[in-house]
Amino acid sequence: MSVSNPTLITFVIYIAAMVLIGLMAYRSTNNLSDYILGGRSLGSVVTALSAGASDMSGWLLMGLPGAIYMSGLSESWIAIGLIVGAYLNWLFVAGRLRVQTEHNGDALTLPDYFSSRFEDKSGLLRIISAVVILVFFTIYCASGIVAGARLFESTFGMSYETALWAGAAATIAYTFVGGFLAVSWTDTVQATLMIFALILTPIIVLLATGGVDTTFLAIEAKNPDNFNMLKNTTFIGIISLMGWGLGYFGQPHILARFMAADSVKSIANARRISMTWMILCLGGTVAVGFFGIAYFSAHPEVAGPVNENHERVFIELAKLLFNPWIAGVLLSAILAAVMSTLSCQLLVCSSALTEDFYKTFLRKSASQLELVWVGRLMVLLVALIAIAMAANPNNRVLGLVSYAWAGFGAAFGPVVLISVIWKNMTRNGALAGILVGAITVIVWKHFELLGLYEIIPGFIFASLAIYVVSKLGAPTAGMVERFDAAEKDYNLNK
Repeated sequence: MSVSNPTLITFVIYIAAMVLIGLMAYRSTNNLSDYILGGRSLGSVVTALSAGASDMSGWLLMGLPGAIYMSGLSESWIAIGLIVGAYLNWLFVAGRLRVQTEHNGDALTLPDYFSSRFEDKSGLLRIISAVVILVFFTIYCASGIVAGARLFESTFGMSYETALWAGAAATIAYTFVGGFLAVSWTDTVQATLMIFALILTPIIVLLATGGVDTTFLAIEAKNPDNFNMLKNTTFIGIISLMGWGLGYFGQPHILARFMAADSVKSIANARRISMTWMILCLGGTVAVGFFGIAYFSAHPEVAGPVNENHERVFIELAKLLFNPWIAGVLLSAILAAVMSTLSCQLLVCSSALTEDFYKTFLRKSASQLELVWVGRLMVLLVALIAIAMAANPNNRVLGLVSYAWAGFGAAFGPVVLISVIWKNMTRNGALAGILVGAITVIVWKHFELLGLYEIIPGFIFASLAIYVVSKLGAPTAGMVERFDAAEKDYNLNK
C-alpha cells in the first residue's frame, strides 16, 4: 500500500474533509439541543439529503447491485417498496412530527416525545423505547463498522483488525466533536458524492458495453430471465420485499431529521429534493448491477473477484473503467454511505443514553455543558461496544440488519404514525403498540412463519393493539389540547 496510491490519497482527503466539518460544527454546538438535534435549524436541502444519506448504508453500493447482478430485475422490488415507504413517511409523518415534538415538551428524542405526548409519569414508555433503540442500533452500528472494515480491507489490502479501526475512526471523530450538525452537514456532502457515483458509473458501463441495444442483448443472452421481474418470486416474496418500505415510519435516525427541520414550511421542499435523490440513487444502483451483467459477460477474464463475491460489482467496475483518481472518488462513495449511516446511529444511541437515562433518571439538574460532554462520551461508549461486536467478521452481524429494520419498523412505526394523525391514542395504546410490534417480530422471525418478512405482521398487529387498547381508555384533556394545537400549527404552516 503506497502513499502515492491515488485511491488512498483520495480517501485521506475525503476523511480529513469530514473531520474538518466536524470541527466547524463544534463551534455551533452550545447545548444538548444543538448536540443531538442541531437546535432545530436544518434547512430543506440539508434535511432532505441528510435523511436520504442516513438511510442508505453500504448496501446501496454493495448489497443491492450485487443482488441485481446475480438475479436480475426480480431483486428490484425492494427498491420500489423503499421509494413508496419513504414518500408516505415524508407525506404523513415528517411535518406533523416536527410540530408535535415541539408542542410536546420540545422533545429531542423519540422516547422523549412518546413520554411527553402521552403524559407518561411512570417513565416506562421512555425506558422501553430507549432500550429498543440501544439494542437494535448497537447491532446496526456493528454492521456498519464491518462494512467499512471490508471496504478498507479489500481496497488497501489491510488486515481485518487494522481495517476495523481505520473504517470507524473518522466517523467516531466527527460525530464525537460536532454532534448532530456535523452528522447532518457531512451527510449532505456524502449524499452528493453517492448520487454522483450512481449516475456516472452506469453511464460509463453502458458506453463500455456498446450502448443500450448491445448491453440489453448481452444481458438477455446471459439469461433471458434477467428482465423478468417475477423470476423465482412468489406473491409473499414480493410483498415481503415491498414491506421494507413500512420500516421508514419507525427509524429513529431518519425521524430525527424531520424533528430537526427549521420549520414545517421546509418539509415540502425537502420531500421533493429527498425523493428525487432517492429515485436517482436507487435507479443508478439497479443499473450498475444490471449493466454489470453485460460487462463481465464480455470480459470474463476480469470477472473473478465479482464471481467470488457479487457484492463487489460496483467496486470492480470503478477500478476497471475509471482513472485511479476518479475511481478513488467513486469508492469514497461507498465509504460515504457507510459513514453517513453509522454516524447518525451512534448519535441516536448517544441521545437515548444522555437525554432518556442520564438526564431523566441520574442528573436532572445537569448543566448543558455537562450533558454535551456526556453525549460525547456516550458516542465513544457505543462505538467501542459496536467495534467489539464487529471484531469477528464471521459473527453474522450484517445478517441482523433486516431484523433490526423490522424491529424498529414494527415497534415504533405504528406508534409514530398513529400518534401524529389520531388524537385519541393513549399511553397504554402506545405501550401495547411497542411491545406487540417488537414481540411479533421476534416470534415471527424465530419460527419463520409463511416465509413472510416479519415487519408486515409486526406492523399490522401493533397497529391493531394501539387501536384496541386506546379505545379501552381515553386521552387526557391536556393530550387532546396539545394535539389540536400542533395540528392547527401544522395546517397553518405546511
